[in-house]
Amino acid sequence: MSSDSVKTALPERASGRLGRARLITLLWIATTFWTSLVMPGIGIVREPRAVLAVTGTVGVLAVTAALGGVLYATVTPSMPGRVRRRWAAAFTAASAASVVLVGPVAAGRWDTWAWLAASMVGAAPLLVRPVRAAAVAAGCTAASVAVGAATGGSARDAALVTGLIGASVAVVNWLPVWMWGLLAQAEAGRRAEARLAASEERLRLARDVHDLLGHNLTVIALKAELAARLADRDGDAARAEAEQIREIATAALEEMRQVVHGYRSVDLAEQLDAARRVMESAGIRCSVEGAPASVPGEAASRLAPVLREAMTNVLRHSRATRCEVVIASGPGVSTLTVRNDGAADAAADPRSSGLRGLADRLAELGGGLAVHRDGTWFTLTATVPSTAGDDR
Repeated sequence: MSSDSVKTALPERASGRLGRARLITLLWIATTFWTSLVMPGIGIVREPRAVLAVTGTVGVLAVTAALGGVLYATVTPSMPGRVRRRWAAAFTAASAASVVLVGPVAAGRWDTWAWLAASMVGAAPLLVRPVRAAAVAAGCTAASVAVGAATGGSARDAALVTGLIGASVAVVNWLPVWMWGLLAQAEAGRRAEARLAASEERLRLARDVHDLLGHNLTVIALKAELAARLADRDGDAARAEAEQIREIATAALEEMRQVVHGYRSVDLAEQLDAARRVMESAGIRCSVEGAPASVPGEAASRLAPVLREAMTNVLRHSRATRCEVVIASGPGVSTLTVRNDGAADAAADPRSSGLRGLADRLAELGGGLAVHRDGTWFTLTATVPSTAGDDR
Protein backbone atom coordinates (compact mmCIF):
# COMPACT_ATOMS: atom_id res chain seq x y z
CA MET A 1 0.00 0.00 0.00
CA SER A 2 1.55 3.29 -1.07
CA SER A 3 1.71 6.37 1.09
CA ASP A 4 -0.61 8.21 -1.33
CA SER A 5 -3.46 5.76 -0.77
CA VAL A 6 -2.96 5.90 2.97
CA LYS A 7 -2.98 9.70 2.85
CA THR A 8 -6.32 9.61 1.07
CA ALA A 9 -7.79 7.22 3.60
CA LEU A 10 -6.55 8.78 6.81
CA PRO A 11 -8.91 11.20 8.59
CA GLU A 12 -7.67 14.51 9.90
CA ARG A 13 -7.65 13.30 13.45
CA ALA A 14 -6.57 9.70 13.99
CA SER A 15 -8.36 7.68 16.60
CA GLY A 16 -6.50 6.20 19.55
CA ARG A 17 -6.50 2.77 17.94
CA LEU A 18 -5.14 4.12 14.67
CA GLY A 19 -2.52 6.18 16.50
CA ARG A 20 -1.29 3.13 18.37
CA ALA A 21 -1.12 1.13 15.15
CA ARG A 22 0.94 3.90 13.56
CA LEU A 23 3.36 3.95 16.50
CA ILE A 24 3.80 0.17 16.34
CA THR A 25 4.43 0.40 12.60
CA LEU A 26 7.07 3.10 13.10
CA LEU A 27 8.85 1.10 15.78
CA TRP A 28 8.70 -2.05 13.67
CA ILE A 29 10.25 -0.59 10.54
CA ALA A 30 12.75 1.48 12.55
CA THR A 31 14.00 -1.65 14.33
CA THR A 32 14.37 -3.62 11.11
CA PHE A 33 16.16 -0.89 9.21
CA TRP A 34 18.35 -0.10 12.19
CA THR A 35 19.52 -3.72 12.05
CA SER A 36 20.28 -3.36 8.35
CA LEU A 37 22.19 -0.12 8.86
CA VAL A 38 24.24 -1.46 11.75
CA MET A 39 25.83 -4.01 9.43
CA PRO A 40 27.71 -1.36 7.40
CA GLY A 41 29.13 -0.17 10.71
CA ILE A 42 30.99 -3.45 11.00
CA GLY A 43 32.80 -2.63 7.77
CA ILE A 44 33.68 0.84 9.07
CA VAL A 45 35.18 -0.68 12.20
CA ARG A 46 37.23 -3.09 10.09
CA GLU A 47 38.54 -0.33 7.82
CA PRO A 48 42.20 0.38 8.76
CA ARG A 49 42.43 3.65 6.82
CA ALA A 50 41.11 6.58 8.84
CA VAL A 51 40.06 8.65 5.84
CA LEU A 52 37.88 5.88 4.43
CA ALA A 53 36.45 5.18 7.87
CA VAL A 54 35.41 8.83 8.18
CA THR A 55 33.94 9.07 4.68
CA GLY A 56 32.15 5.76 5.22
CA THR A 57 30.67 7.01 8.48
CA VAL A 58 29.45 10.19 6.78
CA GLY A 59 27.86 8.17 3.99
CA VAL A 60 26.11 5.72 6.32
CA LEU A 61 24.80 8.50 8.58
CA ALA A 62 23.51 10.47 5.58
CA VAL A 63 21.62 7.47 4.23
CA THR A 64 20.31 6.63 7.72
CA ALA A 65 18.99 10.16 8.31
CA ALA A 66 17.38 10.43 4.89
CA LEU A 67 15.90 6.94 5.15
CA GLY A 68 14.42 7.78 8.54
CA GLY A 69 12.80 10.87 7.06
CA VAL A 70 11.16 9.09 4.14
CA LEU A 71 9.96 6.21 6.32
CA TYR A 72 8.40 8.65 8.78
CA ALA A 73 6.68 10.36 5.86
CA THR A 74 5.28 6.99 4.78
CA VAL A 75 3.13 6.73 7.92
CA THR A 76 2.52 10.48 8.29
CA PRO A 77 -0.04 11.29 5.56
CA SER A 78 -0.57 14.80 6.94
CA MET A 79 3.00 15.76 5.99
CA PRO A 80 2.98 18.41 3.21
CA GLY A 81 3.84 17.14 -0.25
CA ARG A 82 6.82 19.47 -0.66
CA VAL A 83 8.38 18.09 2.53
CA ARG A 84 7.88 14.55 1.27
CA ARG A 85 9.57 15.42 -2.01
CA ARG A 86 12.52 16.98 -0.19
CA TRP A 87 13.01 13.85 1.92
CA ALA A 88 12.79 11.66 -1.19
CA ALA A 89 15.35 13.84 -2.98
CA ALA A 90 17.64 13.75 0.05
CA PHE A 91 17.41 9.96 0.20
CA THR A 92 18.17 9.64 -3.51
CA ALA A 93 21.18 11.96 -3.23
CA ALA A 94 22.51 10.23 -0.12
CA SER A 95 22.13 6.82 -1.74
CA ALA A 96 24.02 7.93 -4.84
CA ALA A 97 26.78 9.57 -2.79
CA SER A 98 27.13 6.48 -0.63
CA VAL A 99 28.52 4.53 -3.59
CA VAL A 100 31.60 6.76 -3.51
CA LEU A 101 31.71 7.33 0.26
CA VAL A 102 30.96 3.81 1.49
CA GLY A 103 31.88 1.59 -1.47
CA PRO A 104 35.67 1.46 -0.79
CA VAL A 105 35.25 0.87 2.96
CA ALA A 106 36.72 -2.46 4.15
CA ALA A 107 37.22 -3.59 0.56
CA GLY A 108 37.84 -7.33 0.47
CA ARG A 109 37.06 -7.65 4.18
CA TRP A 110 33.33 -6.83 4.38
CA ASP A 111 30.52 -6.09 1.94
CA THR A 112 29.92 -2.69 3.50
CA TRP A 113 28.01 -1.01 0.71
CA ALA A 114 26.08 -4.19 -0.10
CA TRP A 115 24.54 -4.11 3.39
CA LEU A 116 23.70 -0.44 3.00
CA ALA A 117 22.11 -1.17 -0.37
CA ALA A 118 20.01 -3.90 1.29
CA SER A 119 18.34 -1.24 3.43
CA MET A 120 17.54 0.73 0.28
CA VAL A 121 15.97 -2.34 -1.33
CA GLY A 122 13.99 -3.00 1.85
CA ALA A 123 12.63 0.55 1.85
CA ALA A 124 11.68 0.67 -1.83
CA PRO A 125 8.24 -1.07 -1.60
CA LEU A 126 7.18 1.41 1.09
CA LEU A 127 8.12 4.43 -0.98
CA VAL A 128 7.25 3.67 -4.61
CA ARG A 129 4.98 1.44 -6.68
CA PRO A 130 5.84 -2.28 -7.03
CA VAL A 131 7.25 -1.92 -10.57
CA ARG A 132 9.55 0.90 -9.52
CA ALA A 133 10.48 -0.96 -6.34
CA ALA A 134 11.58 -3.92 -8.46
CA ALA A 135 13.64 -1.56 -10.61
CA VAL A 136 15.26 -0.09 -7.49
CA ALA A 137 16.08 -3.59 -6.22
CA ALA A 138 17.63 -4.56 -9.56
CA GLY A 139 19.63 -1.35 -9.72
CA CYS A 140 20.95 -1.66 -6.17
CA THR A 141 21.91 -5.30 -6.73
CA ALA A 142 23.74 -4.42 -9.94
CA ALA A 143 25.51 -1.58 -8.16
CA SER A 144 26.55 -3.96 -5.36
CA VAL A 145 28.03 -6.36 -7.90
CA ALA A 146 29.90 -3.49 -9.58
CA VAL A 147 31.22 -2.12 -6.27
CA GLY A 148 32.28 -5.58 -5.14
CA ALA A 149 34.11 -6.26 -8.40
CA ALA A 150 35.76 -2.82 -8.42
CA THR A 151 37.02 -3.08 -4.84
CA GLY A 152 38.31 -6.64 -5.06
CA GLY A 153 35.45 -8.20 -3.14
CA SER A 154 33.10 -11.02 -4.02
CA ALA A 155 30.48 -9.95 -6.52
CA ARG A 156 28.42 -13.03 -5.70
CA ASP A 157 28.40 -12.30 -1.96
CA ALA A 158 27.50 -8.66 -2.60
CA ALA A 159 24.59 -9.67 -4.82
CA LEU A 160 23.30 -12.16 -2.24
CA VAL A 161 23.49 -9.64 0.60
CA THR A 162 21.75 -6.86 -1.30
CA GLY A 163 19.19 -9.05 -3.04
CA LEU A 164 18.20 -11.57 -0.39
CA ILE A 165 18.58 -9.43 2.73
CA GLY A 166 16.91 -6.49 1.02
CA ALA A 167 13.99 -8.63 -0.14
CA SER A 168 13.58 -10.09 3.35
CA VAL A 169 13.52 -6.64 4.93
CA ALA A 170 10.98 -5.47 2.34
CA VAL A 171 8.62 -8.36 3.06
CA VAL A 172 8.91 -8.01 6.84
CA ASN A 173 8.18 -4.27 6.75
CA TRP A 174 5.50 -4.22 4.08
CA LEU A 175 3.02 -6.21 6.21
CA PRO A 176 2.63 -3.77 9.18
CA VAL A 177 2.44 -0.77 6.84
CA TRP A 178 -0.23 -2.54 4.79
CA MET A 179 -2.23 -3.41 7.92
CA TRP A 180 -1.94 0.17 9.18
CA GLY A 181 -3.20 1.39 5.83
CA LEU A 182 -6.24 -0.89 6.11
CA LEU A 183 -6.99 0.53 9.56
CA ALA A 184 -6.71 4.05 8.17
CA GLN A 185 -9.16 3.25 5.39
CA ALA A 186 -11.57 1.59 7.82
CA GLU A 187 -11.46 4.65 10.09
CA ALA A 188 -12.08 6.97 7.16
CA GLY A 189 -14.96 4.77 6.01
CA ARG A 190 -16.59 4.83 9.43
CA ARG A 191 -16.40 8.61 9.61
CA ALA A 192 -17.67 8.97 6.06
CA GLU A 193 -20.61 6.72 6.91
CA ALA A 194 -21.44 8.89 9.91
CA ARG A 195 -21.25 12.06 7.81
CA LEU A 196 -23.44 10.47 5.14
CA ALA A 197 -26.08 9.49 7.70
CA ALA A 198 -26.14 13.05 9.07
CA SER A 199 -26.38 14.48 5.55
CA GLU A 200 -29.25 12.15 4.67
CA GLU A 201 -31.13 13.24 7.78
CA ARG A 202 -30.61 16.91 6.92
CA LEU A 203 -31.81 16.26 3.38
CA ARG A 204 -34.89 14.49 4.71
CA LEU A 205 -35.76 17.46 6.89
CA ALA A 206 -35.04 19.85 4.01
CA ARG A 207 -37.38 17.91 1.74
CA ASP A 208 -40.14 17.94 4.35
CA VAL A 209 -39.77 21.68 4.91
CA HIS A 210 -39.61 22.36 1.17
CA ASP A 211 -42.73 20.33 0.46
CA LEU A 212 -44.62 22.00 3.29
CA LEU A 213 -43.59 25.61 2.78
CA GLY A 214 -43.48 25.44 -1.01
CA HIS A 215 -47.15 24.56 -1.28
CA ASN A 216 -48.52 26.73 1.53
CA LEU A 217 -46.51 29.83 0.64
CA THR A 218 -47.58 29.55 -2.99
CA VAL A 219 -51.25 29.39 -1.97
CA ILE A 220 -50.82 32.29 0.46
CA ALA A 221 -49.12 34.43 -2.22
CA LEU A 222 -51.90 33.78 -4.75
CA LYS A 223 -54.70 34.48 -2.27
CA ALA A 224 -52.96 37.63 -1.02
CA GLU A 225 -52.73 38.89 -4.59
CA LEU A 226 -56.41 38.07 -5.14
CA ALA A 227 -57.42 39.81 -1.91
CA ALA A 228 -55.52 42.92 -2.98
CA ARG A 229 -57.37 43.02 -6.29
CA LEU A 230 -60.77 42.51 -4.61
CA ALA A 231 -60.21 45.09 -1.89
CA ASP A 232 -61.62 48.02 -3.92
CA ARG A 233 -64.37 46.11 -5.77
CA ASP A 234 -65.70 43.51 -3.32
CA GLY A 235 -64.80 44.06 0.32
CA ASP A 236 -66.61 40.96 1.56
CA ALA A 237 -64.80 38.71 -0.90
CA ALA A 238 -61.46 40.32 0.02
CA ARG A 239 -62.13 39.71 3.73
CA ALA A 240 -63.03 36.10 2.95
CA GLU A 241 -59.74 35.64 1.13
CA ALA A 242 -57.84 37.24 4.03
CA GLU A 243 -59.55 34.85 6.45
CA GLN A 244 -58.51 31.91 4.30
CA ILE A 245 -54.93 33.24 4.27
CA ARG A 246 -54.99 33.34 8.08
CA GLU A 247 -56.30 29.78 8.25
CA ILE A 248 -53.68 28.50 5.80
CA ALA A 249 -50.89 30.28 7.70
CA THR A 250 -52.11 28.83 11.01
CA ALA A 251 -52.29 25.34 9.53
CA ALA A 252 -48.83 25.73 7.99
CA LEU A 253 -47.40 26.80 11.34
CA GLU A 254 -48.93 23.75 13.02
CA GLU A 255 -47.60 21.45 10.29
CA MET A 256 -44.16 23.02 10.64
CA ARG A 257 -44.18 22.36 14.36
CA GLN A 258 -45.11 18.76 13.67
CA VAL A 259 -42.25 18.39 11.19
CA VAL A 260 -39.73 19.85 13.64
CA HIS A 261 -41.11 17.80 16.49
CA GLY A 262 -40.94 14.65 14.39
CA TYR A 263 -37.36 15.48 13.44
CA ARG A 264 -36.27 15.88 17.05
CA SER A 265 -38.27 13.01 18.49
CA VAL A 266 -36.33 9.75 18.38
CA ASP A 267 -37.37 6.41 19.83
CA LEU A 268 -35.08 5.71 22.79
CA ALA A 269 -34.91 1.95 22.18
CA GLU A 270 -34.08 2.42 18.49
CA GLN A 271 -31.48 5.06 19.32
CA LEU A 272 -29.90 2.81 21.93
CA ASP A 273 -29.70 -0.08 19.48
CA ALA A 274 -28.17 2.14 16.80
CA ALA A 275 -25.68 3.61 19.28
CA ARG A 276 -24.60 0.15 20.39
CA ARG A 277 -23.96 -0.94 16.79
CA VAL A 278 -21.96 2.19 16.02
CA MET A 279 -19.88 1.82 19.19
CA GLU A 280 -19.06 -1.80 18.41
CA SER A 281 -18.11 -0.98 14.82
CA ALA A 282 -15.73 1.68 16.18
CA GLY A 283 -14.07 -0.84 18.49
CA ILE A 284 -15.66 0.60 21.66
CA ARG A 285 -17.15 -1.87 24.12
CA CYS A 286 -20.65 -0.67 24.99
CA SER A 287 -22.62 -1.97 27.96
CA VAL A 288 -26.24 -1.11 28.77
CA GLU A 289 -27.97 -1.25 32.13
CA GLY A 290 -31.71 -0.74 32.37
CA ALA A 291 -34.49 -1.03 29.81
CA PRO A 292 -35.77 1.78 27.56
CA ALA A 293 -39.26 0.35 27.97
CA SER A 294 -39.22 1.39 31.64
CA VAL A 295 -39.13 5.08 30.64
CA PRO A 296 -42.51 6.71 29.86
CA GLY A 297 -43.02 7.62 26.22
CA GLU A 298 -42.68 11.40 26.41
CA ALA A 299 -39.68 11.22 28.75
CA ALA A 300 -38.07 8.66 26.44
CA SER A 301 -38.49 11.01 23.47
CA ARG A 302 -36.66 13.72 25.45
CA LEU A 303 -33.79 11.45 26.49
CA ALA A 304 -33.24 9.92 23.03
CA PRO A 305 -31.65 13.09 21.52
CA VAL A 306 -29.38 13.32 24.58
CA LEU A 307 -28.21 9.75 23.99
CA ARG A 308 -27.64 10.50 20.32
CA GLU A 309 -25.59 13.62 21.09
CA ALA A 310 -23.62 11.86 23.84
CA MET A 311 -22.68 9.02 21.50
CA THR A 312 -21.69 11.50 18.81
CA ASN A 313 -19.36 13.23 21.28
CA VAL A 314 -17.83 9.90 22.28
CA LEU A 315 -17.00 9.13 18.65
CA ARG A 316 -15.90 12.63 17.68
CA HIS A 317 -14.17 14.10 20.72
CA SER A 318 -12.74 11.19 22.73
CA ARG A 319 -10.52 8.16 22.44
CA ALA A 320 -12.74 5.82 24.36
CA THR A 321 -12.42 2.06 24.52
CA ARG A 322 -15.39 1.54 26.85
CA CYS A 323 -18.80 3.17 27.07
CA GLU A 324 -21.49 2.53 29.66
CA VAL A 325 -25.16 3.52 29.34
CA VAL A 326 -27.48 3.41 32.34
CA ILE A 327 -31.23 4.00 31.97
CA ALA A 328 -33.37 4.38 35.07
CA SER A 329 -36.93 5.48 35.75
CA GLY A 330 -38.13 6.29 39.25
CA PRO A 331 -41.13 8.03 40.79
CA GLY A 332 -41.62 11.18 38.73
CA VAL A 333 -38.18 11.25 37.10
CA SER A 334 -36.27 9.36 34.41
CA THR A 335 -32.48 9.38 34.17
CA LEU A 336 -29.96 8.65 31.42
CA THR A 337 -26.27 8.27 32.30
CA VAL A 338 -23.52 7.85 29.69
CA ARG A 339 -19.92 7.20 30.76
CA ASN A 340 -16.78 6.72 28.64
CA ASP A 341 -13.11 6.26 29.46
CA GLY A 342 -11.73 8.54 26.74
CA ALA A 343 -12.28 11.99 28.25
CA ALA A 344 -10.77 14.78 26.17
CA ASP A 345 -9.96 18.27 27.41
CA ALA A 346 -12.83 19.77 25.42
CA ALA A 347 -15.31 17.34 26.94
CA ALA A 348 -15.15 19.04 30.34
CA ASP A 349 -17.32 21.96 29.20
CA PRO A 350 -20.73 20.86 27.87
CA ARG A 351 -21.73 24.45 27.15
CA SER A 352 -19.24 24.52 24.29
CA SER A 353 -20.70 21.44 22.59
CA GLY A 354 -23.92 20.38 20.90
CA LEU A 355 -25.29 19.47 24.33
CA ARG A 356 -26.02 23.11 25.10
CA GLY A 357 -29.33 23.20 23.26
CA LEU A 358 -30.41 19.91 24.79
CA ALA A 359 -29.54 21.17 28.26
CA ASP A 360 -31.71 24.24 27.71
CA ARG A 361 -34.64 22.15 26.52
CA LEU A 362 -34.36 19.77 29.46
CA ALA A 363 -34.27 22.75 31.83
CA GLU A 364 -37.49 24.08 30.29
CA LEU A 365 -39.13 20.75 31.12
CA GLY A 366 -37.93 20.81 34.72
CA GLY A 367 -35.08 18.40 34.06
CA GLY A 368 -31.37 18.96 33.76
CA LEU A 369 -28.06 17.87 32.31
CA ALA A 370 -24.84 17.47 34.32
CA VAL A 371 -21.33 16.32 33.49
CA HIS A 372 -18.48 15.04 35.62
CA ARG A 373 -14.90 14.17 34.80
CA ASP A 374 -12.83 11.77 36.91
CA GLY A 375 -9.43 11.08 35.39
CA THR A 376 -10.02 9.57 31.97
CA TRP A 377 -13.70 8.91 32.69
CA PHE A 378 -16.31 11.39 31.50
CA THR A 379 -19.87 11.06 32.80
CA LEU A 380 -22.98 12.74 31.41
CA THR A 381 -26.25 12.54 33.33
CA ALA A 382 -29.59 13.76 31.97
CA THR A 383 -32.81 13.86 33.98
CA VAL A 384 -36.33 14.60 32.82
CA PRO A 385 -39.68 14.43 34.62
CA SER A 386 -41.50 11.22 33.76
CA THR A 387 -44.61 13.34 33.17
CA ALA A 388 -42.88 15.66 30.69
CA GLY A 389 -45.42 16.92 28.23
CA ASP A 390 -45.30 18.33 24.80
CA ASP A 391 -43.68 21.74 24.94
CA ARG A 392 -44.82 22.93 21.60
